[in-house]
Amino acid sequence: MATLTSTITESISLNGADRGSTNTLTVASVTQVFHRIVTVPATKDVTVALFASTTADDTGGDPSIDVNDVKYIRVTNLSGTASDIVNLSLQIDAGEDSTDADESATIALGGGESFIMNGADDYIAVQDTNATIETTLHDLESLLIDGHGSSNVSVEVFIAS
Repeated sequence: MATLTSTITESISLNGADRGSTNTLTVASVTQVFHRIVTVPATKDVTVALFASTTADDTGGDPSIDVNDVKYIRVTNLSGTASDIVNLSLQIDAGEDSTDADESATIALGGGESFIMNGADDYIAVQDTNATIETTLHDLESLLIDGHGSSNVSVEVFIAS
């Protein structure tokens, strides 16, 4: 087993004073890493990771990452241009039955931007009927990238479990 260390540093001097900070997350007992860089065409949706309660689809379909074991997820838009935005869709298995997603939440990632999550099992939910906080969390079913600009964009996916 290994330990993953993730460090986020903001560096800024404002009016002559250092206002940045550094935060470090340590994730113990990591036994697997899923890492890929995917080129997302400008007009396509690409599923970059699948999650399920088993590590592979028994019918011979795409392999899945065990949703119960995920400890860290990072998705980064590798484009150097802020205007090269992609949509990261968090596909949610609200029924928690390892079938297709029932809900989704979408986040825009500009060039150089990252999204980080520290789990996939009972880790996300959406509420669309009113503006109250949703406390019954569900499983992440997949990560889907929607390229909607005028050029292809590379996206990096890093998952530790």
